Amino acid sequence: MEYLEFEKPIQDLMEQYDNCSLVGEESGVDVKLACAQIEDKILEKKKQIYGNLSPWERVQLSRHPQRPYTLDYIAGITDKDSFIELHGDRNFADDKAMIGGMAKIDGKKVMIIGTQKGRSTKDRQYRRFGMPNPEGYRKALRLMKLAEKFSIPVITLIDTPGAYPGLEAEERGQGEAIARNIFEMVQLKTPIITYIIGEGASGGALGIGVGNKVYMLENTWYTVIAPESCSSILWRNWDHKEDAANALKLTPKDALDNKIIDGIIPEPLGGAHNDSAVAFENVKQSILKNIKAFSKFTGKELETQRQDKFIAMGQFKG
Repeated sequence: MEYLEFEKPIQDLMEQYDNCSLVGEESGVDVKLACAQIEDKILEKKKQIYGNLSPWERVQLSRHPQRPYTLDYIAGITDKDSFIELHGDRNFADDKAMIGGMAKIDGKKVMIIGTQKGRSTKDRQYRRFGMPNPEGYRKALRLMKLAEKFSIPVITLIDTPGAYPGLEAEERGQGEAIARNIFEMVQLKTPIITYIIGEGASGGALGIGVGNKVYMLENTWYTVIAPESCSSILWRNWDHKEDAANALKLTPKDALDNKIIDGIIPEPLGGAHNDSAVAFENVKQSILKNIKAFSKFTGKELETQRQDKFIAMGQFKG
């Protein structure tokens, strides 16, 4: 298990627990009581730390290298061997940072689309750190249109630091591709259910994030710009990234309070990587609940509900 800087007290207690168990095994002494006391301290420390996370600490947790990614969620929530990945935008290439395909969840057909990061150095380069090119957004739109044709719900899973900022992406119309997706998604006549499972940054996230319902997992963030980038613009360096994280109101609670999202999906204590099966089940149950609720809507009603939801954002009564 890898530990973040603010998790060091937990790491120290875990090492004490391991040493306690080892002493018991090697010496034959009954140390169950001592180990149990350390376990209680570990649980107490976890509740203390994870119950009082700062926005910047939540950003760090969303980027934990062992956190489950889109393909992990697909494997964890879909019926066995039901996912069929579909490739290419029928125009330029197949973007490995954006994946999608048909699947079944408890026998119900869905189209799942999401941004995918890599774990190894080679895989990170292959997936471009989860930053899609224009062809990735065009592939996503192609799959959404296919789902609309057959009245299949669309599930989008977002975990991206933003759209790919390279010159070649701009040459191929990065801005237009994201804008086109937003334009088409607000008019799609099939349910769209969106989940922020890690990082949700800028237009890179919004390009597949226009849903009838939008949810954030407990330890994720969703805002117009990453804290480091915000700090570099305002203060000309990354030293104020924590201040930027506080100011951006990027946590799930902030987004829910500001009516940007519709709900927060709970995670296991310490983050989704601590017990991914629980995180998968929580997301799965939310998907099934929404599929059932939206099955009663007509295509026009789905379109209207989605448009009204996003038009209402940013409207406040004094």
